[in-house]
Amino acid sequence: MAAFVMVIDDSLVIRKILETCLRRVGYEVKSFPDGVEALCWLNTGDARLPDLIVVDLGLPKLDGYEVIRLLKARPNLKHTTLVILSRRDGIIDRLKGRLVGAHAYLTKPFKTDQLVAVIRASLANVLPDVEGARRPGSHELVSSGATVCSPTSGSLSSFPGTASR
Repeated sequence: MAAFVMVIDDSLVIRKILETCLRRVGYEVKSFPDGVEALCWLNTGDARLPDLIVVDLGLPKLDGYEVIRLLKARPNLKHTTLVILSRRDGIIDRLKGRLVGAHAYLTKPFKTDQLVAVIRASLANVLPDVEGARRPGSHELVSSGATVCSPTSGSLSSFPGTASR
């Protein structure tokens, strides 16, 4: 079964680009214009739990950080892989993304091959039966200039632009 990716972004153009790009490489995709619609859909009986969620930070109704917090508060989504895709490029935003549990942080504009590489690496790290075996002892995967980290990585350097402790 193909991995299921949920996309939450208020831009119709970005959603369509992501849907097309991810379907082309074999993922199942469902997208939403805001976090409220995504959360409501997850409460329906026919909702499939996503293997990975791509979230924009600048969303209407609830900002991306709040959406992530609400998603992570749900026991069935607590360990779901999260990728932030945002126009915000500051160190503070990257740090906040790491603190809320995002595995990767990409900025807009982005290259679709970079996004696909990050998604593949993120899924490989948490879904060995979908994308390949997890590397023993691996805490970081670097792909196309973006860093993907496991939730157990203790380093703040997991996101480019942040200092290591």
